[in-house]
Amino acid sequence: MLVLAAVTGLQVRDLISDSLVRIGMNGILVLSLVPTIQGGLGMNFGLPLGVICGLLGSLTAVEFNLRGWTGFLAAILFSVPLAIIAGLVYAWLLEQVKGQEMMVGTYVGFSAVAGMCIAWLLLPYKNPIMIWAVGGKGLRTTISLGDHYAKLLNNFLKLNIGGIIVPTGLLLFFLLFCALWHLFSRTRTGMALNTAGSNELYAISSGIDVQHMRHLAVVISTVLAAIGIVVYAQAYGFIQLYTAPLMMAFPAIAAVLLGGASVQKASVSNVILGAILFQTMLTIALPVTSSVIEGDISEVARVVISNGMILYALTRPTGGN
Repeated sequence: MLVLAAVTGLQVRDLISDSLVRIGMNGILVLSLVPTIQGGLGMNFGLPLGVICGLLGSLTAVEFNLRGWTGFLAAILFSVPLAIIAGLVYAWLLEQVKGQEMMVGTYVGFSAVAGMCIAWLLLPYKNPIMIWAVGGKGLRTTISLGDHYAKLLNNFLKLNIGGIIVPTGLLLFFLLFCALWHLFSRTRTGMALNTAGSNELYAISSGIDVQHMRHLAVVISTVLAAIGIVVYAQAYGFIQLYTAPLMMAFPAIAAVLLGGASVQKASVSNVILGAILFQTMLTIALPVTSSVIEGDISEVARVVISNGMILYALTRPTGGN
């Protein structure tokens, strides 16, 4: 594919650099699916709920005009408590519809995004760069992070290897959270969570509180989604509101499935491999295809590929691998 990109006149170095950025900026969102899969709740289609918490944290950091590392870390700190509260409520709701978590999670995510479309107009943020100039009320659709913490991780320890820009800080931040989850899964609580998800009857007979483990999985997933969107926004350079979070769950789910995960089983290696394969495919393969046929089909192809993989995984009795 890289050879074909070179033949069609595309800048291969730029494509590889963009792929590395996309892997880092989407990685934690993909990782946020692992807790619910291991906890026995399947794919977290309610991912937009955590994304909204992260957006609120980011907006609060901008409201206080916090910049640089202070602004980035503050956005995460503001997001986490909101995500914990939202995760607990979400976990309670999923417990009431046990066995239908993925379907209900989709409704929850879509409803949360729709409800926040009203809230974005009513929340009492006052920073001039965030609110509409006409009327002085309501948050803008897109808010720039250029003067605050845009591309902070991308530029941290950035390397230039043969013309390929490596966003070292962004990738290290993603790998840090992968390592933390891997270590957590080796703890007593992590193994209990995995056991509760893989064999509920055995977990109960072993004295594990399955309901508590399921709640913990949802809360961790929601918190990771909140952190993930903060990382995504700083890498992108903008905060996008209103309907932007609506479909955030689907590319993440497609990526983890492409990495070899299933509805019942997922690991950190599936996250890393899936993020690399899916984001590289979107960044390199789709522009090459568009160049060959002399038309832009990137968005159509992305939707077909991501939703097609999800549909295939959900129709298989053993998952998507």
